[in-house]
Amino acid sequence: MPLNRKVFLKQNSLFLHHQKPFVALLYLKSFHIIFVVTWFAGLFYIVRLFVYFSETLSLPDVEKHILQKQYQLMQRRLWYGIAWPSAVITLLLGISLVLQYGIVPSWLWVKLGFVVFLYAYHIVCHLLFLQQQKGIISLNSNQLRLFNEVATIFLFAIVFLVVLKETYSWLYGLLSIAILTAVLLLAIYTYKKIRTQ
Repeated sequence: MPLNRKVFLKQNSLFLHHQKPFVALLYLKSFHIIFVVTWFAGLFYIVRLFVYFSETLSLPDVEKHILQKQYQLMQRRLWYGIAWPSAVITLLLGISLVLQYGIVPSWLWVKLGFVVFLYAYHIVCHLLFLQQQKGIISLNSNQLRLFNEVATIFLFAIVFLVVLKETYSWLYGLLSIAILTAVLLLAIYTYKKIRTQ
């Protein structure tokens, strides 16, 4: 026998009323994750553009000039169109999410520590961006490749903290980050060696 819509809504109105704040929180989390992803995409790609820009130094002047102008344009569009807006929106949504917690759990304090370092990384990227917009290259391509992996380490640390929360042993967490760092350094060393052959 079909359930009358009015009866259903009357019986479940209290349940639906209490679900609204929870659903709003899920939307808030979803948008936060989306903007974290776009922010990281911007951080990963901007440093690749820094690498490409720095590698133009070995090119003939005409080619170097054309490529540097193109890379500067790509950097500006990425940095001001994606990376900065995503970083700001991520921050605002993150603050909104933290305010939803009554008491901030210990895992979240650690995550927020990594996030502070990630924003510091973003500021360093901004300084490198400003230098390259003026045609200044302060780090070579190998140094920039290494610098690019810092964001990867932050990404792993933050995601593991968010997903595993209190179940994550600090010892295993630090060990995992150390192993990841060693693997990344080995990959960079191997890539450099293969590239020079």
